[in-house]
Amino acid sequence: MREIDAVLLLLAVVTALTLVARRLGVSPPVVMVVGGLVLSLVPGLASFTLPPDLVFSVFLPPLLFAAGYFTSIRDFKANLRPIVLLAFGLVLFTALVVAIVAHALVPALGWAGAFALGAIVAPPDAVAATSIFQRLGVPRRLVTVLEGESLVNDATALVAYRFAVAAAVASTFSLLDAGVSFVVVLVGGLAVGLVVGWLVDRAIARIADTSVLVAITLLAPYAAWLGAETLGVSGVLAAVVGGLYGRRAMRGTSSDARVVATGAWQMLLFVLNGLVFVLIGLQLPTVVRAVTGEAADVSPALAVALAIAAAVIVARIVWVFPATYLPRWAIPRIRRRDPYPPWRHVAVVAFSGLRGVVSLAAALSLPLAFPERDLILFVTFLVILATLVGQGLTLPWVVRLLGVGSDDSIAHDEAHARQITSEAALARIDELAAVWPAHRELIEVLRAQYEHRGSHAEAHHADEHDAAEQEHLEHAEIRRDLIDTERRAVFDLHERGVIGDEVLRRIERDLDLEELRMEA
Repeated sequence: MREIDAVLLLLAVVTALTLVARRLGVSPPVVMVVGGLVLSLVPGLASFTLPPDLVFSVFLPPLLFAAGYFTSIRDFKANLRPIVLLAFGLVLFTALVVAIVAHALVPALGWAGAFALGAIVAPPDAVAATSIFQRLGVPRRLVTVLEGESLVNDATALVAYRFAVAAAVASTFSLLDAGVSFVVVLVGGLAVGLVVGWLVDRAIARIADTSVLVAITLLAPYAAWLGAETLGVSGVLAAVVGGLYGRRAMRGTSSDARVVATGAWQMLLFVLNGLVFVLIGLQLPTVVRAVTGEAADVSPALAVALAIAAAVIVARIVWVFPATYLPRWAIPRIRRRDPYPPWRHVAVVAFSGLRGVVSLAAALSLPLAFPERDLILFVTFLVILATLVGQGLTLPWVVRLLGVGSDDSIAHDEAHARQITSEAALARIDELAAVWPAHRELIEVLRAQYEHRGSHAEAHHADEHDAAEQEHLEHAEIRRDLIDTERRAVFDLHERGVIGDEVLRRIERDLDLEELRMEA
C-alpha cells in the first residue's frame, strides 16, 4: 500500500470511528485506540512502526499550542497550587514509584533505565479525560486542574526522561547538574514561547489577509517547538506558552479571521487527535513481536507490564489525596482561602490518570542500544492500554457512582454576561438615536432585537440607487457600533474577573458570527 493510500485510509477510519464514538457515547480517544488495535489484527495488513519524530515534530506542537490557547490564565493562576503539585510533584513521585517496582522486577534495567521507564509513563494525557468530562458535565474546576496539569507535566516528564537516558548511556549522574539543567530547560522553553508569541502577535497585527493570518497561526506551534529544540530547551513549554500568548494576538483581528481560524484549527485538531490514537492502536503487532522475539510466551513481559500499570494507577491515588488535604490541614491560610473540596471530586481527579501519545513517543525515542528497550516499549504500550481504555471506559461510571454532577457556574456566568452586553447595547442605542435621527425605524428595530435576543431581524434592501446604498452603509455602521459596544462590555467583564475564558469565547464567537451575517 502506498503511503498516500495509507494516510487516506487512516483518515477514513478516524472519521468512521468518531461517528461510532458519538453513537456509543464513548470518549473518542478510547474508540480510536481500540479501532487501531482491531485494524492491526486484519490479515495481510503490513506492520506499522510509529516514528517518534512524527509524534514530536508533527503531532505534539499544534496539540500543545491549542491546549495553551484554550486554557484560562486566570483559572490556571487560581488553581496554581494543585496544578504544580500534580504537574511536578506527582510526575516525579510516579517516576520514582515505577522505577522502584521496575528495578525490583527487572534488575537488568539498572536504576537509570528504571527511572527512564518511570519518566516515560508518568505524564497523563488530558485529552481523553477532559473529553469524557466535557460530555458528563463535571464541575469546571476539575477540568481546569486536569488541563493545567497537562500543560506542564509533559515538560517535567520529558526533562526527567532526558536525564535518565543520558545517565543510562553515560553511566554517570550528577544531581546538581541535573537540577541546574532542569531549570535552564524550563526557563528557556518559557522564553522561546514568549518570543514566538510576541512575533506572531506583531505579524498578525499588520496582516489583513485572512488566509495568510490563519497560516501564521498554524505555523506558530512548529516555530516554537523547533526553535526551543534547536536551543536544547523545552519544546513542550515553548508550544504551550506560544498558545497562551496566541489568545491575546487573535483578539485584535477581524471577525472573519477569528471564525476562519477557529474552523481551521478545529479541523486540524480533529485529524491529529484521531490519527495519533489510531496509530497507538496500530502499534500492537510490532510491539508484541519486538518483546517476544522467537518465543511465543508473552506472559513474563505481560506480568511486568501489569505490575507497572498498577503502580502508575496506585501512585496517583496515593499522591492526590494527601496533596489535596495536607496543605489545607497544615496551613490555615490556605484552608481559609480554599476550603476542603468534596472527597468525591478528589477521587475523580485521582482516577483520571489516562496515559497517551507522549508516553509512547518517548519510549520509541529510546536509543536502539538502550537496556531492555523492547520490554520498556511493551510495558509503555500496556500501561497506555490499561489506563486509556480500562480507566477511560470506567471513568464515566465512577463519576456517576460518586454523584459528581455539573455546577451551573458557566451557564450562570454566560446568562449574566449576555444580559450585561445587551444592556450596554441598549444604552448605546439611546445615544445612537440622537446621532442618527433619520434612521429612527432601524433604531427601534434594533431596540426590539436587543430586548428580545431570541429574535434576529435583518433588513434586506433591493434599491440600487445611491441613496439606498448610502442608507445601507449607515445601517451597517450603526449595527457594527452596537456589536463593538457588546464586545467591549464582555471584554470588560472578563478583565474584571466576572466571567471566565469559556464564556468569553462563546459570546465573542456569537458576536463575530453576527457581524459576518451583517456583512453578507
